[in-house]
Amino acid sequence: MKIAIPLAGGKLCTHFGHCEQFAIITVADGKITEHKTLTPPPHAPGVIPNWVADQGCTDILVGGMGEAAQAIFRQRGIKVLCGAPSDTPENLVTLYLRGELIDSGNTCDHDHDHGHNCPIYVN
Repeated sequence: MKIAIPLAGGKLCTHFGHCEQFAIITVADGKITEHKTLTPPPHAPGVIPNWVADQGCTDILVGGMGEAAQAIFRQRGIKVLCGAPSDTPENLVTLYLRGELIDSGNTCDHDHDHGHNCPIYVN
């Protein structure tokens, strides 16, 4: 299992498409075996979801995400969990593996001309 988490300041970034970096965490036998931090390509429709998929990720944990990005992930066979709180990647993966993170089905309601209206999750 390879889990992607969008980051800003070392914690989950609530604005998926504009994160600074991604934590890519490899899990084997229920334990974290590798943790990489990668810088994504510039934001453009469809670019980041495909880049995450190209990293070999099987799952992604996000605060909120637009339906178009979710559709790309589903087409690429990646499980999306929306509604994760702003926390460190290690804590989020631990909660995810325990089944303690619940998909709230939140999406990012974007208005590219007038700003954005993304849900914000805090610890």
